[in-house]
Amino acid sequence: MNFSFQLYSARNFKPWSDVLAMLAAAGYKNVEGFGGVYEDPSAFRKLMDQNGLAMPSGHFSIDALEGDLDGVLATASTLGVGKIYCPHIAADQRPSDKAGWQAFAARLSAVGEKVRAAGYGFGWHNHDFEFVPLADGSIPMQILLETAPELEWEADIAWVIRGGADAADWIARHGGRITAVHVKDIAPEGEAVDEDGWADVGHGTVDWAGLFGQLKSSAPATLFVMEHDNPSDAGRFASRSLDWCRGAAE
Repeated sequence: MNFSFQLYSARNFKPWSDVLAMLAAAGYKNVEGFGGVYEDPSAFRKLMDQNGLAMPSGHFSIDALEGDLDGVLATASTLGVGKIYCPHIAADQRPSDKAGWQAFAARLSAVGEKVRAAGYGFGWHNHDFEFVPLADGSIPMQILLETAPELEWEADIAWVIRGGADAADWIARHGGRITAVHVKDIAPEGEAVDEDGWADVGHGTVDWAGLFGQLKSSAPATLFVMEHDNPSDAGRFASRSLDWCRGAAE
């Protein structure tokens, strides 16, 4: 399994030079980018090269993808990104009904056509809100997958669970769309309050041992990206999670 690290997890532990050195020392070979590391792509690529790290995937906002696609593609090229994932839509822009989500899926399809034409993979990265039923009972994530059948899915499993859905069921039904996975864990109820209820991977409540087996057998995912939205110690999270996952994936 090809493990990576979402750099958003270490945004509060900069400078990035120290973060990348820490990740390399922990045993990572890959990182996943987000908006906070794209200011000077050439300089960041130099830091990655110095630490023996690659960036096979990156998150780019819908605003950037629709408003400055040339800039996104130039950044991706400089950093060596092969898979571009759109990670979010702000609450004040979020559709509230099925038609709205279908329209948003059409926007993703239009962007995806251009991204793929440039030689990159393109997909959506979920949070929890895509699994909350709309007034008519329909599920936004289902709408996205059905309306944009060419759209890849970077499945953030813990957010699926926090959205009230059954992760194993979604993998069983849509595993073929999953080209990358966010590997994060949920602390037991009432624990890790200072870390927003997230846990180091393998030290929480998500059945990652079972999910790894299911994903390997049913999804074409090539990247398994560690993420913790608010760790109190990024180094601890990075090393404990990678060590556990390597053991669980054997």
